Amino acid sequence: MMSHYCSQLFFILLLSIFVGLCLASPIGDQRRDRITELPGQPKNVGFAQYSGYVTVNKESGRALFYWLTEAPASRAPRLRPLVLWLNGGPGCSSIGYGASEEIGPFRIRSDGKSLFMNPYAWNKLANVLFIDSPAGVGFSYTNKSSDLYTMGDQRTAEDAYTFLVNWFERFPQYKHREFYIAGESYAGHYVPQLAQLVYQRNKGIKNPVINFKGFMVGNAVTDDYHDYVGTFEYWWTHGLISDSTYRMLRIACKSGSSQHPTVQCMEALRVAVVEQGNIDPYSIYTQPCNNTASLRRSLRGHYPWMSRAYDPCTERYADLYFNRPEVQKALHANVTGIPYSWKSCSDIVGSYWTDSPLSMLPIYQELINAGLKIWVYSGDTDAVVPVTATRYSIDSLKLPTIINWYPWNDNGKVGGWSQVYKGLTLVTITGAGHEVPLHKPRQAFILFRSFLENKNMPN
Repeated sequence: MMSHYCSQLFFILLLSIFVGLCLASPIGDQRRDRITELPGQPKNVGFAQYSGYVTVNKESGRALFYWLTEAPASRAPRLRPLVLWLNGGPGCSSIGYGASEEIGPFRIRSDGKSLFMNPYAWNKLANVLFIDSPAGVGFSYTNKSSDLYTMGDQRTAEDAYTFLVNWFERFPQYKHREFYIAGESYAGHYVPQLAQLVYQRNKGIKNPVINFKGFMVGNAVTDDYHDYVGTFEYWWTHGLISDSTYRMLRIACKSGSSQHPTVQCMEALRVAVVEQGNIDPYSIYTQPCNNTASLRRSLRGHYPWMSRAYDPCTERYADLYFNRPEVQKALHANVTGIPYSWKSCSDIVGSYWTDSPLSMLPIYQELINAGLKIWVYSGDTDAVVPVTATRYSIDSLKLPTIINWYPWNDNGKVGGWSQVYKGLTLVTITGAGHEVPLHKPRQAFILFRSFLENKNMPN
């Protein structure tokens, strides 16, 4: 009898050790992060979702929040690449923008409680990973309050790289998988900076864990000089400012940082804003959500209330949805009880941004020389980081042209234009504003598919 009892105890002990090891393993971490179902989510979505936190700095208690939407089971997710998506600001949430109103599988209804499917979700083609970056943005947090006032490009890139290293340990099935980085706006800094870190730290490694293949950016902050010149030219040629203000801007803002403009430049920009009136500069031909005059954010790159082709108030729905306790619980978010409401953009992080290099072009040159795949796209109704700014930046690289400027087509209609350079592909999307996948989801889907397949835009 005693022998049987001891055998039972031994079995229970072995089982508890096994369960403990499983829970402390990557598989255990994945199980904890698996999303069962989001509140208001459509039934039978057919793909797996995971979300949670990855610590990037133990000393400061910095942790980044992620949301992984795998490709549907019917589309063989284990055979598809992994794509990291980043939104910019600086200080804006990839969960609130990229995942919820651009490329994610769900869109939020106006009640702020229910979701509906995005027919052009990018996870139909790849496994898509969204992170709120840097700490202090969205659900990402830091236990050191001074971090919020000292965030900048370098720390953001380092934390994002640390996140990736730790995340791949949690999800070993993605090790050595084809990996790409994509993003928009001020992620025009985040994406190439992170790409450079991954590339440099992969050097000399025969079969790197992070099998980095390239990046894609849209309406991207790239080079302060060319961004300024191209933006002012866009405003003037589209009738948004006067001749005299155009000349004043060209003089007052001809040097210095767009993230930290001079007093003279700020004064000229204020005049331009008054002349532009109550429009949405992120999409100059669409109506604002009610009266946006009092809601416009600073000139340093923050998103205003969204004014878009489908629903100009979509950002407000995200604020409602992600502040619901049951949503946060389902996402394994806000586990530390952050003492403030979830917001699409952090005013503190954006307003106190520190280091911001004047140009990403040297990184472009380095990664082009390395043979990485680089695509740059631009919605042509964006007046914040317009197509003219992007074209001036690319032109300054002086890359040989492989395929000259041509219209690409979608069902027999012009979807935009493209030019293929040696080492870089430029694509414009006609009628799209700052957030191309929100304004033109079908065309953005075609763009993403062409990028992944390394095929020129269809003509």
